[in-house]
Amino acid sequence: MTMPEVMEEMVSKDAAFCRFEDQEMARALALGITFHLDGDTHPLCNMAATSLQEYLTQQTDWTHNFGLTTGDTGTVIGKMFGVLVVRHPNGDIGYLSAFSGKLANTNDHHRFVAPIFDGLQPGSFVNTGMTRLSAINAEIAALLPGDTVEINRLKEMRKAHSVALQRQIHEQYNFLNGAGYTKNLIDIFTDHGYKQPPAGAGECAGPKLLQYAFLKGLEPLAIAEFWWGLSPKSATWKHGEYYKPCKEKCRPILGWMLG
Repeated sequence: MTMPEVMEEMVSKDAAFCRFEDQEMARALALGITFHLDGDTHPLCNMAATSLQEYLTQQTDWTHNFGLTTGDTGTVIGKMFGVLVVRHPNGDIGYLSAFSGKLANTNDHHRFVAPIFDGLQPGSFVNTGMTRLSAINAEIAALLPGDTVEINRLKEMRKAHSVALQRQIHEQYNFLNGAGYTKNLIDIFTDHGYKQPPAGAGECAGPKLLQYAFLKGLEPLAIAEFWWGLSPKSATWKHGEYYKPCKEKCRPILGWMLG
């Protein structure tokens, strides 16, 4: 097998890499791109986002209630999605897709990049830790209101367990930068003056996309994120609109990854 054939096989086997069909046009649009987080959305990102949105509209691989279809059941949960336009080592231009948090109650989906850390795996320490927290809550609920000493003891136990579990989770999030170096989530946010990382840090689409690109040797060219679905909790997020990476959770991480 020749080297070009090997590279083509690598592309075809990477389910997360979506190759633009019109490579002549894609390569022309990719000329002279300088990667950045601000500024206008690049035309290649628009093409990638349109393709991903068509998939979200037509797919039957999983079920998630975005609040866009009459008759859907369950809680309405809009979701931030991201696309990262990349150049493959063989020169092909394509894009990667990611979602923030989990989608349809799982982290593992065809076409999307993997999470930095998957705490939803059966038997993980996260599940064990959450089970213990539920048990403590049940113990508290079973006590009479007058049993304040025992209730306070259990609440302190719950707090200590929760803090320890959260730190253990944060320790699993290690981020690559373009030079191949790794830095832990806790250290990244400590360097920015935080006592601890915000809840959900490391779960956003942007860091997932860059992590996957660096792991696979793909060159990041342009990135864009858009909101998909209704947002019952905030009027900030509008269906189909683009947004910049959030400053609180993403900017410190992306600053390290792109520095």
